[in-house]
Amino acid sequence: MLRKITLLVLSLTLFGEIWAQHSVARKWNEMLLTAISGDLARPTVHARNLFHTSVAMYDAWAVYSSTAEPYLIGKEVNKFKTELAAVPHYSDVKAAQEEAISYAVYRLLKHRFANSPRADLLFLEMETLMQSLGYDPNFTSTEYTCSPAGMGNFIAQTIIDYGLQDGSNEANNYQNFFYQPVNPPLKVAEHGTSGVVDMNRWQPLQMSQIIDQSGNPIPGNMQTALTTEWGQVLPFALQPTDASLFSRDNFPYVVYHDPGAPAQHKMLGPGGIEADYQWNHALVATWSSHLDPADGVLWDISPASIGNITDYPTDLAGLRNFYDLENGGDASPGHSINPKTGQAYAPQVVHRGNYARVLAEFWADGPNSTTPPGHWFEIWNYVNDQPSLVRKWRGQGPVLDTLEWDVKSYLTLGGAMHDAAVTAWGLKGWYDSSRPITALRGMAELGQSSDPSLPSYHPGGLPLIPGFIEIIQTGDALQGQQGENIGKLKMRAWRGPNYVESPATDVAGVDWILADFWWPYQRPTFVTPPFPGFISGHSTYSRTAAEVLTAITADPYFPGGMGEFHCEKNLYLVFEDGPSEDITLQWATYRDASDQCSLSRIWGGIHPPMDDIPGRHIGMTLGTTAVVFAEQYFTKDIPSPTDIDKLLVYPNPTNCNIQLEYPHEGSLPILITTTDGRLVRSVQANFINSQSAVDLSDLPPGMYVVAGVTGKEGQIGFRQKVMKY
Repeated sequence: MLRKITLLVLSLTLFGEIWAQHSVARKWNEMLLTAISGDLARPTVHARNLFHTSVAMYDAWAVYSSTAEPYLIGKEVNKFKTELAAVPHYSDVKAAQEEAISYAVYRLLKHRFANSPRADLLFLEMETLMQSLGYDPNFTSTEYTCSPAGMGNFIAQTIIDYGLQDGSNEANNYQNFFYQPVNPPLKVAEHGTSGVVDMNRWQPLQMSQIIDQSGNPIPGNMQTALTTEWGQVLPFALQPTDASLFSRDNFPYVVYHDPGAPAQHKMLGPGGIEADYQWNHALVATWSSHLDPADGVLWDISPASIGNITDYPTDLAGLRNFYDLENGGDASPGHSINPKTGQAYAPQVVHRGNYARVLAEFWADGPNSTTPPGHWFEIWNYVNDQPSLVRKWRGQGPVLDTLEWDVKSYLTLGGAMHDAAVTAWGLKGWYDSSRPITALRGMAELGQSSDPSLPSYHPGGLPLIPGFIEIIQTGDALQGQQGENIGKLKMRAWRGPNYVESPATDVAGVDWILADFWWPYQRPTFVTPPFPGFISGHSTYSRTAAEVLTAITADPYFPGGMGEFHCEKNLYLVFEDGPSEDITLQWATYRDASDQCSLSRIWGGIHPPMDDIPGRHIGMTLGTTAVVFAEQYFTKDIPSPTDIDKLLVYPNPTNCNIQLEYPHEGSLPILITTTDGRLVRSVQANFINSQSAVDLSDLPPGMYVVAGVTGKEGQIGFRQKVMKY
C-alpha cells in the first residue's frame, strides 16, 4: 500500500509539473476535448468547435501581437465582416494574451455546450480552471478597449455570431433542411435488409436502443442522418474553385474536391462496374474473419513491417493490388531503420486478431469519444509533450514559446479538420452511399454471383470466395432445422454481438454465419455511424491531420521516430474481452498512423476500400492547403497582389530544382501543382538577395505549375508552368 501511495504522489507531482509547463491555450484545448468527450458524438459539429475555439485562441493572441494578423476579428471572412477599433497596448503582452484567450474560450464553450448531456459538470470544471488562472468567470463585459477580459468576451461573441450564419444550422441543433433517406430502416436484429430499395443509397438502422460512440442514449430506435448537408458550411481554406454544385430534391449540395461517384450496384454482371462494388464489400466480409486471435496468425506490427506507403491507387482497379483481400493489410513495406536513432525498429509479433480488434476500437474513438478530429488534437498534444520536439515552425526560424506555437498549430490543425468535415460530409450527403451492412446483407439476399450453374445464382449477389463466402450445403451446421437455409450463402466472419453477453468476459469469436445476418465489429447499440458512407471521414480527417503535423514540424516522423499507444491485455477492448496479449500500437510517421486509421474502418466493418482511398487523397490536399492558408496570418508583412506578379520562375534541369527571383526579402508561400490542379507540395520560399530555390528532385519528370500565394484570402497571384526534366 505504501508503494502504491508513493507512486501516486510521484505521478501526481509529475502531472502537476507537466500541467504547469502547458500554455493557457493547451489547457483550454484540453478542456474542449473534455467537453467533446461528454457531448453527443457529432464529428462534424466538433470539428467546427475545434476550429472556432482555435480561432478564438489565435485571434486573442494575434490581436496583441506586433507581428501577426487575426483571422476573424476586424476582418471580412466569407462575407462576414467585423469592425475593430484601436487595440490598447499592454506592457505585459503575454499576460494580456492569456487573459483574452481564457475569456474567449470560456464564453464560447459556455455557448456551444449549453445543452450538452454533462453541461453542469463541464461548466464546474471550466469555472475551476478560470479561477485557478486568476480570472473572474462572472465578468461578461465585451468592452475590449478596457481590458483583455473584455477583448476575450468580444472575440467569443463575434465567433458566436459568425457561427449562427455559417450554414451549419446551429440555431436548430444542426438539423438537415431537406435530406431524407430513400430506404426503409434496416432492422439489425432481423436477417436481411428489411426491404432495401436501393443498395447504393444510405439505409438508416433500427435498433432496440441507440447509444452513440460517446455513450449517450439517443431517443427513439431509428437513426437520423447527421449533417448530410454540411457542404454548405463556410470553410477555412477551401476555395469556391474547389467546389461543385449539385441539386437533388430542390436542395443545392456543395461538394468540394469531387472524386466522382463510388462503384455502383447496377446488376451489370461479371466484368461490369458491379464487380467493383462486389469486390469492395466482399473484402470487408473476408477481413471480418480476421477478428479472432484463436486463428493463430501472427504479425509483426512494428514500423519495421507496417507503414512507409508512398504510392496509393488512383482508380477502382488499383484497389485490388493495394489491399490483401484474404490475409488483410495493405502494400506497406515498413521502415528499414529509425532515422532518429539509426537503429532498426524492434519487432512486435502479436496475433493478427488482437491487432485488428485493437485497431478497430482505438480509431473508432469511443467510448467517451473526442471524435476523429479531436483524436488528432490528442495526438498532437501527445507530440507536444515529447522532450525532443523542437518548436520551430516548419523547422525554420527561432524556437517559438509554447503559447505562440500552440495557437498557431491549433489554428492550422483546427482549420484543416473543419475543412475535412465540410468536404467529407458534403460528399456523403450528395452521393448518399450505403454502408457494408446494407450491401453485404442485401447481396446475400440476392444470392451468389460467381457461377450460374450453382444454386442461388444472381448477377447482383456476392462473389463466392472459398473459405470465406460459400453456399450452404446439405449437412452443414447452418442448414436449419428443416433445411431451410440450404442453398443460401454463409460467411466466415465475426459472429456478432449476440455472442457477447458480458463484454468484460465474453469473446464472440469467428465462425461461419448466415451471410444475410452479418454484423460489423461494433456494439449492438451503435452498429454503424448515422450517416452515409462515401467518403470515409476517418480517412479524410486522419490524412489531413497527418499532412498538417508533417508540415509544421518539418518532419514526417514522430519525435524520436516513434509514436505509441499501449493497450493492456484483457482490459482495453470494450466491444468484447481482450486483447489476449499486450498490444502497443506503433507508428513511425504521422502518415503511418493515418494509414492505420484507414484500415481500422475496414476491419471494423464500417467502410469498404472505395470509401477509404479517396479520403486519403483528398486529405493530402486539404492538409497542405490549410497550412499555407494559415501561415498568411502569421505575419503582417505580406506581399500585395501587384508585387507578387514580379515573381520570376526559372527551371534548372541540372539540379532538379526551380530558381525564383522576387524583388523583396522575406518569405513567400509557393504552391506546386500538377497541370490538372492537384496539389503536390506547398513550401515557404525564403528570399535572400531576391533569390530562392525550390527542390523538385523527388518528383517524377513532367509538367508542373508553380504559383505564388498572397493576400488574406489566399488568392493565387501568379502561375507558371515548369517542366521537370
